[in-house]
Amino acid sequence: MQDILECCCGLDIHKESIVACLLKGPVNKQPSSEIRVFSTLLSDLDSLKAWLVEENCMHVAMESTGIYWVPVYETLETAFDGRMSLIVANARHMKNVPGKKTDMKDAEWIATLLRAGLLNGSFIPEKDIREARDLTRYRKSVISDITSQKNRIEKFLQSCGFRLSSFISDIFGASGSAIIKHLYTHGSITIKDLDSCLKTQTRRRINEIMQAINGRLDKHQMQFLKMMFGHLESLRAHLSEVESQINSFICKYDHQIELIDGIPGIDKTAASTILAEIGTDMSKFKTAEHICSWAGLSPGNNESAGKKKRVNINKGNPYIKCILCEVAWIITRQRKSYLCAWYWRMKQRKGAKKAIVALARKLLVIIYTMLKTDTKYNENCFESRRLQTEKKRVARMVYELQKLGFEVKQPA
Repeated sequence: MQDILECCCGLDIHKESIVACLLKGPVNKQPSSEIRVFSTLLSDLDSLKAWLVEENCMHVAMESTGIYWVPVYETLETAFDGRMSLIVANARHMKNVPGKKTDMKDAEWIATLLRAGLLNGSFIPEKDIREARDLTRYRKSVISDITSQKNRIEKFLQSCGFRLSSFISDIFGASGSAIIKHLYTHGSITIKDLDSCLKTQTRRRINEIMQAINGRLDKHQMQFLKMMFGHLESLRAHLSEVESQINSFICKYDHQIELIDGIPGIDKTAASTILAEIGTDMSKFKTAEHICSWAGLSPGNNESAGKKKRVNINKGNPYIKCILCEVAWIITRQRKSYLCAWYWRMKQRKGAKKAIVALARKLLVIIYTMLKTDTKYNENCFESRRLQTEKKRVARMVYELQKLGFEVKQPA
């Protein structure tokens, strides 16, 4: 390995300690090595920063170990007025020599690879994007909690003999919520009270709904149902608070949100989640293939003796992969769009699940291109592709007919 940096530092980060190895010296000579150990307390992180500034170390590398690298990164990114070069590298790309693994050796090995310029940094967006990412990921967790709480309430109602979900599609809508509130307040409901609870079209099935909830809750069941429904309402209020925080964060990116929102099947909620994961600066990714590999929407390589073996998609970023697959399922119902037609063609060859992943990858490529070139989504740009596909389909059908002995005359 040929050295290219005169001063660099490698950090081996753990939950409670940080081992730092500083390599310093001319690139054509053996560098001097200094190893120090710091705790992960904020005071020691400031000491680490002060030591690196004192040694005029502008290049630092660390492993992406869980979440322990985050406070270290945020402390060091302000050093030298933000000019310090920080690399958060994938741990599997810089494994140490087997049989000689210690914390000191790990830090020294990281510094050695950094000195030789052999480390590629992971994608770390700007601080405001990272803050928005915290909120969008937390929103996903809150929505999951709301779904779980709804399932608990539905299960409890079923155990009490109330078959409300058999006749109301959403028992937590306006009609269903009014019925549940009346049940945990009075323990039972009459046909008159039910009529006042039902809204719009559900009144047509009032007799069937009355039979489904013609029972009575005892005192314990009333209190328990009230407790669970109250927790559901608090989760909904908390979700509204989180979404308002997200809107305040992404208001400065209205232009990028509008570009992504222009794609059929993507609303502002999905657009904000996508933007919080990939950021706005597409120069961080060399090509569209790089961002697809980072997102986990590209298959790995497994080739031997000139034969390519079957491989699955890599792990990548689960959050961007999840939201893009959700959007892909929505697009499959928009029959008049190019992306929907492309999905159904792919489904015939690969099956539904693989076609969804392929459509998610295609969406990410489109979003990458739109943000990089600052252009809006336009279905007309796919018209030439559609005509080319139809031309190939006609040629294939003509060939099949000719194989069967038919003479085909194509129009001029």
